[in-house]
Amino acid sequence: MQTVQKKIILRYRPSGEIKRDNFQIIEDQVPTAGKGAILVKTRYFSVDPYMRNRMNNVDSYIEPYKVDTVITGNAVGQVVHSESEKYDIDDLVVGIMPWQEYALLDASDVDKIDVDDRISPSAYLGVLGLTGLTAYFGMLDIGQPQKGETVVVTAAAGAVGSVAGQIAKLSGCKVIGITGSDEKVTYLTEEIGFDQAINYKKTPNIRKILRQLCPEKVDIYFDNVGGDISDGVFYWLNNHSRIVLCGQIALYNLNRLSPGPRLYPQFIIHRVKMQGFIVYDYTDQFLIARKQLKEWFIDEKITVRENIVNGFEKIPEAFLGLFSGDNIGKQLVRV
Repeated sequence: MQTVQKKIILRYRPSGEIKRDNFQIIEDQVPTAGKGAILVKTRYFSVDPYMRNRMNNVDSYIEPYKVDTVITGNAVGQVVHSESEKYDIDDLVVGIMPWQEYALLDASDVDKIDVDDRISPSAYLGVLGLTGLTAYFGMLDIGQPQKGETVVVTAAAGAVGSVAGQIAKLSGCKVIGITGSDEKVTYLTEEIGFDQAINYKKTPNIRKILRQLCPEKVDIYFDNVGGDISDGVFYWLNNHSRIVLCGQIALYNLNRLSPGPRLYPQFIIHRVKMQGFIVYDYTDQFLIARKQLKEWFIDEKITVRENIVNGFEKIPEAFLGLFSGDNIGKQLVRV
């Protein structure tokens, strides 16, 4: 086993749009596992939009990254040395890991992946991981879809949006996705069963196109984006509709937020419920939800696409790609 490894640190905090220069690759010694610990060779890294907010020095639901320290995120790794009775050599584990080639972890901080020939380990970072769980709880607990209702999902071709929309379809809903390219429109409507999809880059008036596609108006809005797109949807909400406030990727790179939304009168008129949530609110229900997601996935009732970038050094580029819309489905890095 090698004795020197690469790490990726936050070189300095971004101001506005994040850049490759915000990251730096350094080298360090591979650590040694002590009692109760495991040494893991990292195999897959997940890059996710929420990590952008952690690069700002602001209070949030999760501690911000520190400058000149290694960035952390969800990852899958393979145990190469174990001083824990819980894990053997070659076991696959999933959990929060540093952006480095080898991770020294407490055995209690990760979960073992059950090897199944039908499921790639990478799925535990996507449909069976935090993104799938986010879609599951956001749609079913907050959205509470009912048969015959109309659902609109933004960032619909992304890891969360694509699963959320398919869950709504399984609930008997009409689903419209909003996305950023014609290729993604085709993916949504021809591969994963959305009823319709909108390329917002070719559709300056979201409100107008929604009036055409769903004259019955919108019952559930699963919002991953925020900004002008959400303003357009807000004008076309049904009475007692629900807004699942999952993400605001359109705003993450802004130095200064624009005023708004100024559409709260619409919420009063239509008695709209808007609720933000964090997937960790549902930790005690993860096992049940993952079991259901696994059944749907194996039965091909939910299908997903992974956009895999190869190479440890490519993690920053893969992360930046989230904000330029490079990915369809789950954005991953294979080490």
